[in-house]
Amino acid sequence: MSDSPPRPSLHLRLPRIIDYAEADDREETELDRAWAWVKGAFVAQGSRWRALQLRPILWSVRWHEARYAALSDEALRASVRDLRIKLRQGLHDQELPTWTTGEAFALIREAATRVLRMRHYDVQILGAWSMLRGQIGEMRTGEGKTLCATLAVATIALSGRQVHVMTVNDYLAERDAEATNPLYDFLGLTHATILEGQDGPSRQVAYAQDIVYGTNKELAFDYLRDRAVLRRAPGNLQRKVDKLIPSSGPTEPLRMQGLPFAIIDEADSVLIDEARTPLIIAGAGALEGGIPNEVFITGMNAAKHMIERVHYRLPPGVKRIEILEAGYDFLEDLTEGTVDTFSIPVIRDHTVQQALNALHLFKLGDSYIIKDDAVQIVDENTGRTMPDRTWSDGLHQMVELKEGLEISPTNETLSRMTYQRFFRRYTRIGGMTGTAQDAAWELWTVYRLAVVKIPTNKPDIRKKAPDCVFRKSSTKWRAITKRVAKLHAAGKPVLIGTRSILASQEASKWLNEASLPHVILSADQDADEAEIVSRAGQLGQITVATNMAGRGTDIKLGKGVPENGGLTVILTERHDSRRVDRQLEGRCGRQGEPGQIEAYLSLEDDLMQGPDAARVRNLAYVLSFVLGNRAIGRFIRNRQRRMETAHAQSRRDLMQQDRDLSDKLAFSGQLE
Repeated sequence: MSDSPPRPSLHLRLPRIIDYAEADDREETELDRAWAWVKGAFVAQGSRWRALQLRPILWSVRWHEARYAALSDEALRASVRDLRIKLRQGLHDQELPTWTTGEAFALIREAATRVLRMRHYDVQILGAWSMLRGQIGEMRTGEGKTLCATLAVATIALSGRQVHVMTVNDYLAERDAEATNPLYDFLGLTHATILEGQDGPSRQVAYAQDIVYGTNKELAFDYLRDRAVLRRAPGNLQRKVDKLIPSSGPTEPLRMQGLPFAIIDEADSVLIDEARTPLIIAGAGALEGGIPNEVFITGMNAAKHMIERVHYRLPPGVKRIEILEAGYDFLEDLTEGTVDTFSIPVIRDHTVQQALNALHLFKLGDSYIIKDDAVQIVDENTGRTMPDRTWSDGLHQMVELKEGLEISPTNETLSRMTYQRFFRRYTRIGGMTGTAQDAAWELWTVYRLAVVKIPTNKPDIRKKAPDCVFRKSSTKWRAITKRVAKLHAAGKPVLIGTRSILASQEASKWLNEASLPHVILSADQDADEAEIVSRAGQLGQITVATNMAGRGTDIKLGKGVPENGGLTVILTERHDSRRVDRQLEGRCGRQGEPGQIEAYLSLEDDLMQGPDAARVRNLAYVLSFVLGNRAIGRFIRNRQRRMETAHAQSRRDLMQQDRDLSDKLAFSGQLE
């Protein structure tokens, strides 16, 4: 045997660079999807059993916690280094062993007790462990999901993996990051927050940290921007050369480091409710050869002369106008003998359809608001505005024309992707929410995420009154005002939940007429959200809020309020999804506190509107005289179920369109 040193390799070996961590697109056949459909029904029923399977993590935490509790702050910090090594050695295929994870949880729990002055409950440990296992933990509102997430987030980061912590809006992302950053500093972890309006270089620095907080929209659009860069890059070899020799190649710097591990707050809202809209990035400049403003103006004028059920109709459960055959004939007659851009059938029909959508489906104060002489879209799931977002395919221009604003230029679509495809590219996903069980089947079939029902830390003692149902909206508002006046006189705080800004304004009008002092929390007042929410649980406080108050906001009861019965939440109508109602209901009864839930509904609520609901509405109206007003409630709930089914179908249709488009354009590489 020779003792001579090994000969150097003659091959040039470039350093191993993981430029972009992401999972490959899941290849599924029709049989695979059919099996997932069937299996999902069984998986959805096992949420409580999966919670029992998490219990061993508590034994591990208890075994280690006494040792860490006895250490000084300096010794506890020094223990982090050894823990990092154990976690990295134990990590196998995105999985961590229970024993090592329990040790990490024990250390993080002790650090949080010292730094944040908060100690994780056992149920929060169970919730964090479910997320680390790639599951969605359903935790009742008020159970401390923000603190719970720190266990999972810090453990992931200590194991050498970057983690994205997503929530539904900038306010919550910034609030949660600010509240938890001292703990991450103690553990030696770097962190950053991605907020709307940050420039590219700032985002690049932020994405280099161990922990990144941000909204799902900001992270998704940054990923799409990176995909546009990667699409133009000559290849992975060129990117490696660029790493070795800065500024040597034509490639642009990427913002993100890929899609590593995602922890999603309000997971059902992010993964389900927002998945009906595709992600689209348009160019900054006007589309060359784009549609002239005259075409929009002509299309709007034509749409105003069209008659519902003669020229067009509104399909049930779909936010889109359908032009009927008589409508196409009307448009052909209108452009007969003219030779211009509008007379081209494809452009004419599309433009008029978008004009009809703008006129009849998108309402001021509901779908959008006017701020600084510009249309700002209101997110229907959160009630918040999205100033930097625009509707595509000419719809935004039609809404601007409808409101008498200057028409903005149409932009070229650069990248497009569905939320379903985006989230399935993360190497691992975990999440938490208060209302996952209602969406358990869809979470499994689409994302392969199982729901785990985490028990509450304290028993739920809130009360729920029977629904009060009325035929007329005016009667409903009169009853709400009378009830609020009674509660206010007793010094009880009241949260009135509305479906839209218009409904909030209607509630405010009735309260003003009754001389009841109140504050409004809605999309155009999000800057004051923290202050308004902080006062909502005080004695005698009346707060009117849209969906904004239903996701991620904490209402803490003031002095004397628990003894007075706690917070009363009044729902003024049902939303399209039962999960949104449950989120609003969850504003009261936090951590075993008292609370009351009441619902006031009518046949004139938005949920019962539309041509497809007219027959049901009329039948409910007639039967209410025979069976009483309470019979109306069943019709409203059935209508809600139909809307949930229609929205689920629209998400499935979007996924199918995405698959079809992927198959057709895969050869060009221009899909994303």
